[in-house]
Amino acid sequence: MGVPFQQQADIAAYILKQKLAGRKRYPLVLMLEPLFRCNLACAGCGKIDYPDVILNKRLSVQECLDAADECGAPMVAIPGGEPLIHKEMDQIVKGLIAQKRYVSLCTNALLLEKKLPLFEPSPYLFFSVHLDGLREHHDKSVCQEGVFDRAISAIHAAKKAGHRVSANCTIFDGHAPEDIAAFLDYTTELGLDGVTISPGYAYERAPDQEHFLNRRKTKETFRKVFEIGKKSGKKWNLSHSPLYVDFLTGNQEYQCTPWGMPTRNIFGWQKPCYLLGEGYAKTFKELMEETEWEQYGTGAYEKCANCMAHCGYEPTAAEDAFSNPFKMAWVNLRGVKTSGPMAPEVSLANQRKAKDIYEKLVKDQLVAMHSAQPLRAHESADA
Repeated sequence: MGVPFQQQADIAAYILKQKLAGRKRYPLVLMLEPLFRCNLACAGCGKIDYPDVILNKRLSVQECLDAADECGAPMVAIPGGEPLIHKEMDQIVKGLIAQKRYVSLCTNALLLEKKLPLFEPSPYLFFSVHLDGLREHHDKSVCQEGVFDRAISAIHAAKKAGHRVSANCTIFDGHAPEDIAAFLDYTTELGLDGVTISPGYAYERAPDQEHFLNRRKTKETFRKVFEIGKKSGKKWNLSHSPLYVDFLTGNQEYQCTPWGMPTRNIFGWQKPCYLLGEGYAKTFKELMEETEWEQYGTGAYEKCANCMAHCGYEPTAAEDAFSNPFKMAWVNLRGVKTSGPMAPEVSLANQRKAKDIYEKLVKDQLVAMHSAQPLRAHESADA
C-alpha cells in the first residue's frame, strides 16, 4: 500500500475516537481549495469555468488553517486549480503540518521544481502529481504537449530533495486497460510513494462531455486492468483501501460518503461534496447539520448517477474496512476479483432530475464579492 504505517495508524485512531464519541458523520480528509485558478485548461475539468474576478480570489493562510481546525480531519488534500500558483502555499502547508495534519499537495507539477526550495521534506507532506497516463495520453488529457516530461522531471527533483511523491490519475472512456496497466508499471519503476486512480466525474461544465465513463464501463475497465496486473505478477503501489479497488472492479455494493471528504473553497463549505457544487455553507457545522444528504448520491440524484470517484467512495471503503477488518484482510490477501458476477447495481429509477444552478451560484457569489471590500494582495497575485 502507498500509505505509510504511521499515517494509517493515526487515521485508524481518529476513526476509533469518532466511533467512541458516537458520531455517525465525520470527515476523514479536508479538501481545501485555496483558489480555482489553474495554468492548464484540461478538457475534462469543470473547476475553472469562472469569471476572472473569481479565478483571482484566494483563501488567506489564516482562512486555510481555520478551516482545518474547524473541520478536524487528520488529513488535508489541497487541490485546485493549481495550488502552487498561490504565493503563500508554503505558509499554508507549514501551518497545517504544525497542526500535525497529513498534507497532500495536488499539483500538475509545472511550477513544482521552481517552488521546491520553499518546502521542507516531512513525514506529514507529500506531493500528489497529476498524471493521467503515459506521455501521449497525459498530454492529450491536459491539452498541452510537454507537460508529462515536465512532471516527470519535477518528480525526480522532488524525490532527490527527500520529499514523498505520489501520482493521481483520472481515467476516462477510451483509455485502453493495457495502457493503464503500463502506466501503473511505469509509476512503480519511477519509485513513486503511491498512486491514486479514479474514474473521472462528469462535470457539467467540462468542455469534453463525451469521454466520461458510466458505472458499468468503469467496472469492466478496472477488471481488465487488474486482470492484466495479476497475470504480470507486478505489484502496484496504490494509495487506496483494497475495498475501494474492489468496489471499482464491481465487487462491492457501496453508496458514497460525501461528508467523508468535505470541501472548503473561496465560496465557503461546498454542498454536498468536492465534485458537486449545489450551494455553500458558512461553517463546517452548518454543512454537516443542514445539508440534505439523502438528496444526493447514486440512485438519489441524476448528477451522481455514474460517480465512482475516490473522494466519495474511499471514505465508504475506509468505514467498511474499519467495521469489517477480516473482509478487508481477505481482499488484500487474495487481490480483487476480476471475473464472475458483479455486485448488484444501484437502481436509478427513483433519482431526482438534475438542476442547473451554476449561473445562479456564480451570480450570487459575484454579488457577495462586489459588496465586500476590495481584494487584498493575496487574492489577486499569481505565482
